[in-house]
Amino acid sequence: MSKSVLIVDDSSSVRTVVGIALRGAGYEVLEASDGADGLRKLDGRKVHLIISDVNMPGMDGLTFLKEIKKSAALKFIPVMMLTTEAGADKMAIGKAEGARAWMTKPFKPEQMLAAVQKLVLP
Repeated sequence: MSKSVLIVDDSSSVRTVVGIALRGAGYEVLEASDGADGLRKLDGRKVHLIISDVNMPGMDGLTFLKEIKKSAALKFIPVMMLTTEAGADKMAIGKAEGARAWMTKPFKPEQMLAAVQKLVLP
């Protein structure tokens, strides 16, 4: 059984690039266009990792992260933020809210996959 990853990003091109890399490494991929859509996709299916952008219209990534961590059913899913935000202040907020990793765009797919492998337990 393959591990599943939810990609939450308002950019369809980013979701496509991340999805191609993840599928190529054997992961099942779910996609969401913002935090609210991401919460809808977390409908009881087993998700092993969430990769989320920070800046999105509607529900942004940090609000999405807060909502996940409030839920007993979701709070233990590791979350990696994949964003253009490189500021220490945003990173600190993300880490305080429960983000397990922070990667800035642009990114190299192999670096992202290495981080994913560390976060998704066998």
